[in-house]
Amino acid sequence: MTLATAPMPGATRSPGADALDRLLTRHSPWPLIEPIPSEAELSRAFAAAMCAPDHGALRPWRFVLVRGAARERLGELFVQAARLRDPQGDAERFRRKALVAPLLVAVVAHVQPHPKVPEIEQTVATGAATMNLLNALHLQGYGCFWVSGPNAYDATVHAGLGLAANEQLLGFVYVGTPQNRDRQPPARADIAPHVREWHGPGN
Repeated sequence: MTLATAPMPGATRSPGADALDRLLTRHSPWPLIEPIPSEAELSRAFAAAMCAPDHGALRPWRFVLVRGAARERLGELFVQAARLRDPQGDAERFRRKALVAPLLVAVVAHVQPHPKVPEIEQTVATGAATMNLLNALHLQGYGCFWVSGPNAYDATVHAGLGLAANEQLLGFVYVGTPQNRDRQPPARADIAPHVREWHGPGN
């Protein structure tokens, strides 16, 4: 299978081509600084998240915003959790993880019992909503990256964020303005090893 990577000369560009060109520059910039998105920009980004594929229309995603002084309190929660995990470890390094961007968004899968929608589909739907969020923020000119690490799977952090027993923390999206706006995104990998066409069993 041959996949086209650029429009043919003289071809008419689709209405969404410019947006797609910008989307193809999405990456995870570092470091991130102020400003963060306005309330209106955040609302549009979360509206995009709501457009994610969602079997059963369960809308299993939940997003918890952490900004301002709340980041200091999140850092303290990270330190507390780290000390419980490893009393001899360097717990203080986890405090910095709450302060490296001006806005953090905790990504939560709110998994509900459903006869036709298993847990994995609800978790994947939450991931799809989060990707929509990342793309929407990028298209509005902001930088963001998604991280997990031990705090995402820590019961102390879950409790501190007020998560219910049926909720899973899938990590944190860090949001802000790229400090180096001129930095070019990394070269993209060839799509060929990741895409194939199926013609029937045995093919």
